[in-house]
Amino acid sequence: MAIPTPHNQARTGDIAKTVLMPGDPLRAEFIAKTFLDDAQCYNNVRGMLGYTGFFNGKRVSVQGHGMGLPSIGIYTYELYNMYDVDNIIRVGSAGAIKEDVKIFDLILAAGACTDSNYADQYQLPGTYAPIASHSLLEPAVTIAKERASRYHVGNVLSSDVFYRDCGSALDWGKMGVLAVEMEAAALYMNAARANKNALTILTISDELHSGQELSAHDRQVSFTTMMEISLKLAASL
Repeated sequence: MAIPTPHNQARTGDIAKTVLMPGDPLRAEFIAKTFLDDAQCYNNVRGMLGYTGFFNGKRVSVQGHGMGLPSIGIYTYELYNMYDVDNIIRVGSAGAIKEDVKIFDLILAAGACTDSNYADQYQLPGTYAPIASHSLLEPAVTIAKERASRYHVGNVLSSDVFYRDCGSALDWGKMGVLAVEMEAAALYMNAARANKNALTILTISDELHSGQELSAHDRQVSFTTMMEISLKLAASL
């Protein structure tokens, strides 16, 4: 069968209905090799590794999405519209904005504010508010509670800017925004447009309010609580 996209060498049927997506493709490889049974690599185009295997007997895929709204926008659009994926769970890192949000805390992103112009493509007569799918958010909260994990549910900021020239992401804290990352808003918009499901689960890797941060290696391999919650959710779908 034909290869459907320029960015993904998977053939039709290679990818499961539910896909976990970290930004870092090496984190995708870590998840696949640590948690999935019989994991098979279906993509390495541009180094954006993708695997399909089994977790608790349920077929699940995991694939990197890169950094920023444009990158996740491409990969999730293709998964939803060309590979018939139903559920995407982003598993990523974030910087804490609110002072009560600490390193290694989990964020279940109910909504995603953004400073991006990604929604302009839809030509809507106003400002679109990207939100998670309740069908994924509710069971994720239940799983986090059962594990006695330290978690927060609320709004995040999906920013186009990592090295900001002026202003501060901390300003969003005035509106109750918990943390900043760079992809959730595009994921949620793509899911809404495709009538599919999406959720972003984040682990705090640094605190904007205090300056504390984790190393790149820790970000790659130490977020196992988030991974396990996401995989348990995926196996329940």
